[in-house]
Amino acid sequence: MRKIYLFALFLVFAVYACTHSGQSELDKDLARIIGDRSQYLLPDPTKSLSDIPQSSANPLTPEKVALGKLLFFEPAFANEAKQDAGRYTYSCSSCHVPSAGFRPARHQGIADGGYGFGIQGETRIKYPTYPNDSIDAQGARPLSVLNVAFVTNSMWNGSFGSDGVNVGTEGVWGQFDPGTAINHERIGNLEGQNIEGLKVHRMLYTKEIVEANGYKELFDAAFPDVPLSERYNRKTASFAISAYIRSLITNEAPFQKWLNGNEDAMTAEQKRGAILFFGKLNCQSCHSEPNLGSMQFAALGVEDLFENGGIKTSINDRRNLGRGGFTGKEEDMFKFRVPQLYNLGDSGPYFHGASKETLEDVVRYFNNGVPENPRVPQEQLTYFLRPLGMTEQEIKDVTAFLKDGLHDPNLQRYVPERVISGMCFPNNDPLSKSDMGCN
Repeated sequence: MRKIYLFALFLVFAVYACTHSGQSELDKDLARIIGDRSQYLLPDPTKSLSDIPQSSANPLTPEKVALGKLLFFEPAFANEAKQDAGRYTYSCSSCHVPSAGFRPARHQGIADGGYGFGIQGETRIKYPTYPNDSIDAQGARPLSVLNVAFVTNSMWNGSFGSDGVNVGTEGVWGQFDPGTAINHERIGNLEGQNIEGLKVHRMLYTKEIVEANGYKELFDAAFPDVPLSERYNRKTASFAISAYIRSLITNEAPFQKWLNGNEDAMTAEQKRGAILFFGKLNCQSCHSEPNLGSMQFAALGVEDLFENGGIKTSINDRRNLGRGGFTGKEEDMFKFRVPQLYNLGDSGPYFHGASKETLEDVVRYFNNGVPENPRVPQEQLTYFLRPLGMTEQEIKDVTAFLKDGLHDPNLQRYVPERVISGMCFPNNDPLSKSDMGCN
């Protein structure tokens, strides 16, 4: 009996040793390819806000983050809707749904003029009484706001922000997009974008409105050095929302845990995908920042949003031109900012025109290397759009890394239990409330 027990024990150890050895070789290969792990490490916002990139005009404080966390989800300030039916029915998170990776689980976000929610915003539709040209819907697939602290110039075209790639573009600030004139204030890209965004999304903040909805004390705590006459407005609301958004860090994803030394955090499939991503496929040439995005712009030859169900947009939408729609330069035409990659698996579709439904579709598009948009000139296409020759298993492995290895499972930590107004969030229209079971 003892011999049988010892033999069984030997088999267990043998199997473990083989498995562990295989995993260890993958870890060694991945570590060798990545090199300095710190280049991809994301900060932990619970330990120090000072480690998060931020604007000198808007230093991060716990009080600003706490206020912004509420304002981001609060429908009470959606008070400039085009129709009475839209007032107090939407919030920033109508188009940036946490469980969907802080994006909507549909091709286009709709704030004012939207109706319904579903589970992740996937069934939101245009309110019947709103004409197409009255809804608040953007002409490109909404970007995730996760890890956006590492973006120096926001939007698909990088149009907001006075530093980074926008140095030297001062002559076009406000020319093609009036809102970008705010870059001249040099207050930070997110801060400037969100001031303009609150106007575009028809949200107003005054002392009377702030006080009536119970937010005055929080504004006072967040901005004690701002004169009372300037403390309750879109600028301070934007600064608080921007502070909150900068704190949205996916530091609990398996890849982040692996970078921190937990070799069991990723599966063998995810590790093989990471080895391909950082090695053979050379994806990090574009996805090079800690958020696995960058301030590079690339033309991938994908379709535009008007071709994939987008409303309030068309073939003539300047946003279809990407970076070139902002700078006016021929060499920038059809080039879009390289987005961050964390939690993209939470919801599709993908690309600025929402032309791909799943992450595997995206991987296959890159593997095939064939553009789908005939309006994008061949000479504008990035060199990286070429046949990659991946096997079926390699496609599965890369998809597993992107979908699961970069998935932070605990984004709920960034969502308040309630907003001060007591309204339903992210949406407060009757159909959304029914969808969410919120009364």
